[in-house]
Amino acid sequence: MDSYEWNKIAGWVLTAAIAVLGLSIITGYLFPTTAPETRAYVVEGVEEEGGAAGPAGAAEQPIAVFLATADLAKGENQFKKCAACHTIDKGGANGIGPNLYGIVGAKHAHIAGFGYSDAMKSTGDKVWDWEGLSAWIANPRKYIPGNKMSFAGMGKPQDRADLIAYLNSKSDAPLPMPAVPVAEETPAEVAPDGEPAAETTDMAAPAA
Repeated sequence: MDSYEWNKIAGWVLTAAIAVLGLSIITGYLFPTTAPETRAYVVEGVEEEGGAAGPAGAAEQPIAVFLATADLAKGENQFKKCAACHTIDKGGANGIGPNLYGIVGAKHAHIAGFGYSDAMKSTGDKVWDWEGLSAWIANPRKYIPGNKMSFAGMGKPQDRADLIAYLNSKSDAPLPMPAVPVAEETPAEVAPDGEPAAETTDMAAPAA
């Protein structure tokens, strides 16, 4: 095959490539693609930003409120998300993460010989109390920045409460559940002269 034939083939290939490129550009203009408003799936353990705070960014209630209705069976099921790295039975071996038997009420970095991160070891004598465990499980990287925990977090407080109650049950001396905090009463309105304001009613006064 002489050079003329090769040039002709190369020309056709180049023309085809230009045509495909042009069609792709035109198609992009005619049928633009946009990201969906909501994701089709949610990765396990990952929450939408601000999801834990509830509607309109409302403050989350203390974990004690959710612990009052915690379900151990559901907590055991939640622990399956932790089982890839942790054991929970007494005397269980450490894995990627430390054994969690008796974790509730124990000090941070309390297992001798385990390779805790410097960030975890720097927390000193701080213990795993109810609120601390809840904050840790919700977002490990935020609670102790620089730690080795790779879990993305568990945003739903009831899921965390179920898990924490299950962790507490795995102990020689499980701690009693914390008391549910009593909501503060709204103070009564005070009239300008210092006397309590008279109660108002939507009912019309009876006719004389």
